[in-house]
Amino acid sequence: MSGRKTINDFLSEDLIDITHLLTLALGQKKEQLYTDSNYVLTNKELKRLDELIQQRQQGKPFAYLSGSQGFYHLDFKVSPATLIPRPETELLIDIAIDLFKPNQLIDVIDLGTGSGVIAITLANKCPSWRISATDKSKEALKIAKKNTTKDINFYHSSWFDKLTGKTFDLIVSNPPYLAENDSHLESLKYEPIEALVSGKDGLDDIREIIQNAPKYLNQGGYLLLEHSDRQQKEIVELLKLSFVNIVTYQDLNGLDRVILAQVR
Repeated sequence: MSGRKTINDFLSEDLIDITHLLTLALGQKKEQLYTDSNYVLTNKELKRLDELIQQRQQGKPFAYLSGSQGFYHLDFKVSPATLIPRPETELLIDIAIDLFKPNQLIDVIDLGTGSGVIAITLANKCPSWRISATDKSKEALKIAKKNTTKDINFYHSSWFDKLTGKTFDLIVSNPPYLAENDSHLESLKYEPIEALVSGKDGLDDIREIIQNAPKYLNQGGYLLLEHSDRQQKEIVELLKLSFVNIVTYQDLNGLDRVILAQVR
């Protein structure tokens, strides 16, 4: 890119996320772009914008460029060490806060917390709940700790490894659930593979969680899992051994997405 270009010159171009990229490059709010659309970008701003456009066109998610992503009613820092929070996962929050009252004294754990969105959102919505969270990635936990202003117990742990002797009323998780050859992986190449893929059928981590969860649940406790839209039937069968009252949920797109079960 060369020449003296204005904000309006860029806004009129058919470039992916150009409005959002301009806000990043110029440090302005969206509204400012339109009220000051004749502003001529400096060479430094042009260079920054050019870098952002190239990265976005190569497929790097906007959330990694901006360093943040909205989830439920909050905004979260994200990095390539964490998955980008998705609207589908908000369903877990809705189900959890329907299960218990916000002022109940219950123990909840978020397994594989990533940037912390589930644990932190629940802590924000339900201040009486005692919330814990695990992740096997130290880098992800750093991001989660930066995101929280609440009293959450964070554990550097692969699933239940560091939770011996602890029990919970609710275990919630959005674990890796894509198969090794899943067609979605190409479009997710910038996100951490270990947070996406779980064996040949995508169920390795879900199997491990379902098998071990009963030891860590209080009497009548619940397990709440997000999964892919092609796994519900197999997960229901896995749950039947140790769980009852199995309820399945669809996301806003009508796809099977979440499953809730009560320990037997």
